[in-house]
Amino acid sequence: MNPIDLTIFIVYFIIILGIGVYFYFKNEGADEYYIGGRKMGYGHVGLSVVATDVGGGFSIGLGGLGFVMGISGSWMLFTGFLGAWLAAVFLIPKVKDLSTELGFYTMPEVFNHFFNARVAFLAGVISAIGYVGFSSSQMLAGARLASSSFDGMSIDMALYIMAFIIIIYTVMGGIKAVIYTDTFQWILLLGGLIFIGIPVSYFAIGGMEAIQETVPAEMLTLTNITWQQALNWGITILPIWFVGMTLYQRIYATRSEKDAKKAWYLAGLLEWPVMAFMGVLLGLFAKVAADQGMFAYMGYEMAAEMHEEQGLPMLLRTVLPVGLMGLMMSAYFSAIMSTADSCLVAASGNVTTDIIEKLFKIDTEKISMIRLSQIVTLGLGIFAFLLAAIFDTVLQIMLYSYAFMISALLVPIIGGLYWKKSTSTAAWWSMLTGGILTLGLTIFSDEDLPFDVPMQFSMPYGLDPIIYGITASAILFILISLNTHNKE
Repeated sequence: MNPIDLTIFIVYFIIILGIGVYFYFKNEGADEYYIGGRKMGYGHVGLSVVATDVGGGFSIGLGGLGFVMGISGSWMLFTGFLGAWLAAVFLIPKVKDLSTELGFYTMPEVFNHFFNARVAFLAGVISAIGYVGFSSSQMLAGARLASSSFDGMSIDMALYIMAFIIIIYTVMGGIKAVIYTDTFQWILLLGGLIFIGIPVSYFAIGGMEAIQETVPAEMLTLTNITWQQALNWGITILPIWFVGMTLYQRIYATRSEKDAKKAWYLAGLLEWPVMAFMGVLLGLFAKVAADQGMFAYMGYEMAAEMHEEQGLPMLLRTVLPVGLMGLMMSAYFSAIMSTADSCLVAASGNVTTDIIEKLFKIDTEKISMIRLSQIVTLGLGIFAFLLAAIFDTVLQIMLYSYAFMISALLVPIIGGLYWKKSTSTAAWWSMLTGGILTLGLTIFSDEDLPFDVPMQFSMPYGLDPIIYGITASAILFILISLNTHNKE
């Protein structure tokens, strides 16, 4: 990378770390650290929601989908649009006022309200595991982007650097720093893509004529997708809007139910069509560039020789002039930081509030909760880094984490909110069944795991394991609730 680009890039990170330091001294307690004092505006929260949900994992992952599928890969984020708007209508009215009245910090506290402390504890454990996985995926996304953009930087070295920056910034800043910087980071990413990345890349590869000559025709349609892919994406991603700890924190952080709804509607539109098509278009452009031999100077003669998630950063590295490269890389790292910091804060909230406080009955007058929260965030960040070191694909970690959380938490939260016959016993067993079944089926059906698993098999009809996990969870939840309703 040219010294000018590198300087821009370094200045960006200094600013981000500076914001973290600023809020380190401004945060006065757990209320400020985790939910911003419940007084955030809908514009900041809406941008933070989409920045967190899309972030670096989906930004780099969308580029990979565009590389192998073309513009049909945009359907992945259509699930985000649907999820955001459905949550605005069915979830926010149920939990916003309740959270303000009862002082909720976390999503499992909703489980405690509708069920009991034992169920809430299990929900906290499941949510924490899922969000450590999300954080790990963002570290890997940043490492893959950095190693493909900087000469002589290995994926391992890049992972060390990304993990250090993400962990330190998040430990210091808390949710206020996360939300305010998300606004800046998302505007930077959108502006970079709209005014720099897409137009420069489009003309560099030769425009529409070159695209049509290079890639198969189906990659330029919205129908290059199987029904199994569409169903798997919908079942895996859409429900996260009802069980995601990062999203509950932002509902709690808004001033009112009206503001929360506005934030969710804004986030949905920014996910699809805005970010969805920009991400896959750049991936498609990278596919064209690779087949044209534009990456031969890096040792890749054709697209088939490279990892699909390498294409986008290599394209930007190749076509962007001095100065713009630094701005564009900063934009993509902005997206990565936006998700990583939110996920670490979410996992820290689960571990601190839903696990440690409950297990050890902490006296908050004797122990500084904000310092305990920062220590927990540090430990979880280190664990996420170790997890990132053993996986190969960003979307792989993200979708596994989504699947585990959703299959365990979706049915009980919907039941608690909308079915009066729901019971704590049913919630407990449905959570265990859904999560464990999905995790087990995933391990035994995925041939791309970074470790050997004996007796692997293929899932029937090519469906995602989460579908079977949710189905089993729902059946068990209904049967046990009907059987125990009059006993609890």
